[in-house]
Parts: sequence; C-alpha cells; structure tokens
Amino acid sequence: MLMKLAAGHIAPLTGLEEAEVLKLLEIPPQPELGDAAFPCFVLAKSLKKAPAAIAVEIAEGLKTAGLDAVAAGPYVNIHFNREKLSSELLEMLGHPSFGKLQIGKGARVVIDMSSPNIAKPFGIGHLRSTVIGAALYRLYNEAGYTPVRVNHLGDWGTQFGKQIAAYKRWGNDEALQAEPIRTSLELYVRFHDEAENDPTLETEAREWFRRLEQGDEEAKRLWAFFVEVSMKEFDRMYERLHVQFDHTLGESFYNDKMGAVVEELRTKGLLEESDGALVVRLEEEDMPPCLIIKKDGTTIYPTRDLATAVYRHDVMQADKLLYVVGGEQKLHFKQVFAVLSRMGHEWSADCEHIPFGLMRFEGRKMSTRRGKVVFLQEVLDEAVARALQIIEEKNPNLDNAQDVAEAVGVGAIVFGDLRNNRLNDVDFSLENAVSFEGETGPYVQYTYARINSVLGKAKDAAMGIDDGNTNRLNDTDSNDSVSHGTTVGDASWVLLKLLTDYPEYLEKAIQRNEPSVIAKHVIDVAQAFNRFYHAERIADAPAEVRPFRVTLTERTAERIKHSLYLLGVQAPERM
Repeated sequence: MLMKLAAGHIAPLTGLEEAEVLKLLEIPPQPELGDAAFPCFVLAKSLKKAPAAIAVEIAEGLKTAGLDAVAAGPYVNIHFNREKLSSELLEMLGHPSFGKLQIGKGARVVIDMSSPNIAKPFGIGHLRSTVIGAALYRLYNEAGYTPVRVNHLGDWGTQFGKQIAAYKRWGNDEALQAEPIRTSLELYVRFHDEAENDPTLETEAREWFRRLEQGDEEAKRLWAFFVEVSMKEFDRMYERLHVQFDHTLGESFYNDKMGAVVEELRTKGLLEESDGALVVRLEEEDMPPCLIIKKDGTTIYPTRDLATAVYRHDVMQADKLLYVVGGEQKLHFKQVFAVLSRMGHEWSADCEHIPFGLMRFEGRKMSTRRGKVVFLQEVLDEAVARALQIIEEKNPNLDNAQDVAEAVGVGAIVFGDLRNNRLNDVDFSLENAVSFEGETGPYVQYTYARINSVLGKAKDAAMGIDDGNTNRLNDTDSNDSVSHGTTVGDASWVLLKLLTDYPEYLEKAIQRNEPSVIAKHVIDVAQAFNRFYHAERIADAPAEVRPFRVTLTERTAERIKHSLYLLGVQAPERM
C-alpha cells in the first residue's frame, strides 16, 4: 500500500505511469535510509540530466506534496510519517474486506489437482500436486474467482492391464485383502522386473486392458476392487491433509465421451494413420504427433484429456482450466492444448499447465515401477512423532499435546513443500521440515502461539491481573527502543508496513500460480513480529503506546493465521 502511495506522488513528477514507477521503487537496504527509494537512472535519457540532478528535483517536488524525501546521489529516499499513518493503517488491517481482491470477477476456474493412480500407494511424491492445488484453490477464492477442485484419478490405462496380469499370475486374495495397496505395489513392481526377461507379460497386459475397455466381467471386477481399496487409502490421506474436492472423477468417467472427440477429429480431417495408430500431426507447432488411438485400437491418455477438457468447459462451465501436474508432462499438455486449438476451441488459450519440480527423498528420485516409494502416511506419522517429542520437551503440561503435534507435524510437511518455488525440485528432509527454527511451518506456528500468549497476558494486565511476568513468554528482557512520547518504533513500523503489503503478495501469488509467495510472506511476518517482540514491550508497555502495540499484535495474529489457512496449515493457539 505504501509503495503505491509513493508511486502516486512520484509519477506526476517524472512523466511515467504509476505502474511503471511502482515497478522501479525499491526498499532501501537499511531502514534508517527510508521506507522507499526511487532510482532516477531511467529518466536520464528522456530528461537529458544527470540522475543525481533529477533526484534533487523529485525530492523537492515530494516535499511540496508533504512527503519527507531526500536526494541521495541518483536515488530519492522517502520516509513516511509514522505517527500520521499508523492509526490509518491499523484500521485498514482490521477491516473485514482487507486482503479480499476482486480481480477474478467471479470467473470459474477448474483446478485439476492431486490425481493419484489407482492401485498405487499415496507416496510423498503425490504431495506436491495435492497441496499446491489446494493452496491455489484458496488463493483464487480469496481473489474473487469461483474455483472448482477436481481430483482426476488415474483409474484407466494400460497400467491396469499390467496390474491384472500380475494379479492373475502371482496374486492371492488373502494378501490383497489384508494389505491391498502394498500388495498391489509388490505385484506391479514384480511385473516390471519379470517383464525384462519375459516379453509375453507385456502382451498379456495389453490384452487385459483391451478386455477391460470391451467390458470383460473379470477385468471389470478386479478393476473395481482396485479402485475401491485405493479410494479408502486416499481418503485417509486427504483427511489428514485437510484437503477436499468438489469433484472426484477418474479417467474412466470420460470413457463414453471419448468417441465424440475422436469423431470430431475425424470429421475435421485432423486424424491421420501412422504405423497403424491414429494421430494428430503437430509439425506446424514444432511438436511430435499427438497419439489418439493406439495400434490395438485402445485409447491413450491424450484422448482422455481431450474429452476431459471439453467436458470441463462445456458442462462444468469453466472459464479457465488449470492442470497442477508435474513438469515432466509439459510436452503432453502442450500437445493436448494444441489439438484443442486445431479443433477450433478458442478457449484452449485459457488452458494452463501448472508444472512443478520433482520431489526427491534425501536425494533419491522415487519410482513406483521399481518400488522406490516413500509412503506419505509413514512420513506424516514420523513428522507427528517428532513434533510431539519437541512439544513435550518444551511444554510438558500442554493438555492437547497429541492434537497439537498432529497439526504441527502435518503442517510441517505441507509448509515445507509450499515454501519452495513450485518449479524447483524438492529434496525432502524430514528433520529440516519439523524444525522449530528457521523458515519452517513449526516456526510460524510457534510464533502464532507466542502471539496468543502475549495477547492473553495483555488482557490480564488490562484487568489488573499480575502474574509477575506480564509481558514476556520467556525470561529475556526486551530492549524497548521507543521513548514514551513515540507510538511507532522501528520494529513495529517494519511489521506494520509488512502486514499492509499482503494484498500485493496475494495478487503476485495469483499471477504466478505460486503459493510460495504467501509462504515466504508469512515467514517474513513471523520474523518481523519476533523482532518487534524483543525490541518493544507490549502487554506492559506505557499506557500511551500500549493500545497501538496490542492492536498491532492482534492484526499480526490474524494475518499469520489466515496465511497459514491459505496454505492448508493449521494454527494451534498453544504449543
């Protein structure tokens, strides 16, 4: 907000648009230099003056407008009037509409997210699509869109032919009933191991999938069983992650919708034969052909994704389609969107692949085919156990320690993913994720709990209750840098400015489809609060400054809690 205020005053003095000035504004490296800095290099050519001379002129113009501005070489350093603006900013932060953007104008955004494969374990690798998609849903909702969450289950395709073939050769009902997911994984891994020396297995798998597509009763029975047991496993994971869906539709849902797509491609002259298969050629788009029907007459996932996109646009009435799927599928989605465009669907321009990097576990890439899977349930259990151990050491008298440990452990995993730029590969470290120090979820959660304790003590102080340690949660005395005559100290001013910047961070997160923008902002807020907490007394501050500081603390709690909510992380009030 303050940057926009500065840009509004600077723009008329430069001939630049306000948006241009806003992009140029910088935050000085030291707070004492100012709240904002405008570099004048960009104006030297148009004004035919040295940047330092331009800075002097702009500084004088800003002083006329009532801002404290100083030319510092080629920069204009700007100080805002803390005393004048602080109450206005606090009031703005407390308004129910603060941070609620309307850039979406109700547009309907269908978000394809999570999408685990049936008969496969819900591994740590599935985490990224799930939590990134869930965060984007909340962010879009916050910005005035109408988001829709769709879990596009991988419940069709040749992998089911492999699964059924493996079960028929080596499976037994007793083991499958006892541990369906682990047993299914073992069968799938064994299939790929054995297929390296026995090529007839691949032939068997293709035949079973062909029979499944043709409605064979035994193939359908086994497929339905795999779907049922897998969904029970997935639902347990979603409950722990606090993730919900508006629609859970597998690839199989679109089986009766693919024929219309294939016929449309044929009618429009887009289908061509290639070595017995049917493809759409995309040489003009500098891409390989998009396979639609395989040699054996069975469908493939591009066919299903074309039918899926048409359904989401026509039936779900999507204005925008987002696909939160790993970066390795980049070519696939480029092909699908290009085929939609060739079909004459102009809305294909509103389809967007939201890629993300690989999730590695201690440097190892995971592979379902080779059995290199880290089960998410086991990771969550271990994270909760570690969180409980730390909580019991720090606060052995906490009543609901197990519930708090669940919130902290699971939150640590979710936050540990989302704080990373989604395009980056993540080398997952459980020890780092669960740490209460550094840029972690537990650190932010602990800060929120600390704030609630401070507010509780402030309430007691207002009621005349003195427990001998009214202001602090620990034995560290604060060095209150603010004189009794000044309301806003350096630490509180930095925190206040950061809180008011939230709408800009939200807008940036939406523009980039990047939840890490919010994660990094809430880390900055937590760090700024802790500096404020140690520098300026709160609950037992002098009467003339106490209302401001307590209210600032309340606003900070609200912002941290809401930011954690947007990321899908709970905020325990005590830890």
